[in-house]
Amino acid sequence: MTQPANRDQTPIDILEEDDAPPPEQPGGFLPIETNWFDRGFISVVVWVALSLFWFRFIEPLGLSIWLSNAIALALAVFIITKG
Repeated sequence: MTQPANRDQTPIDILEEDDAPPPEQPGGFLPIETNWFDRGFISVVVWVALSLFWFRFIEPLGLSIWLSNAIALALAVFIITKG
């Protein structure tokens, strides 16, 4: 079926003249759209990965796992607030 030729094909403006488009929210450094729960989950994954890396390579050198936990906590705060 074809459309009639006399039909107006101009797009409809759904915004009124006084309405401004919604402001864009500033994005974080993560390349995906996240909420606080997503950033918390990412922080936990980073903590587990850092702990495994620490147990395998750093702890045999004599550094305590508590240092790894402090680094993971600082990273978690940074990811949740700025991510």
